[in-house]
Amino acid sequence: MSETEEGTPAMPDPTPDGIDQRLAAVDAGLDRDDPDVGTEVIKLVHAADGDFEAVAARVERALGAARPEVRRLACVAAGDLARTSGRLTPGIYAALRAEGLGGPADSAIKDTLTYIPFRQLTWWFRWTSARLTVRNWAEGRWLRATDTFETARDAWREKFGQK
Repeated sequence: MSETEEGTPAMPDPTPDGIDQRLAAVDAGLDRDDPDVGTEVIKLVHAADGDFEAVAARVERALGAARPEVRRLACVAAGDLARTSGRLTPGIYAALRAEGLGGPADSAIKDTLTYIPFRQLTWWFRWTSARLTVRNWAEGRWLRATDTFETARDAWREKFGQK
């Protein structure tokens, strides 16, 4: 492996042999609890075409890391994996569900709902999709009603000179 300008080891090339080296580098980073391994997991997701199971295993392992910054970046990697492959493993679904909406997994959950077909989602993700759809619809209706009221109020004040 070569050294980058910052002095940290650079990831190998994304060639077929390089993918195995990347997997080994991510495994080694997770074993030694490296705080920068989350970035390497994201790079692995984007570099590995076709080896879904091996990449998903590393993402799942990173989602269970002790360091919050690694878990946060593993959530990004999970969302990217959903985008690029259109599927996730049961372990990744469970880890994202445990993190929940509103936390570091928020965008990964929304990416999952966007890029994975509804029928392939687990029940919690299906329920979350339905709940978010209803919430967004109700919020949209409320905002339209508020805008209509404010427009009518402004027209009334303009017509009758009250400001």
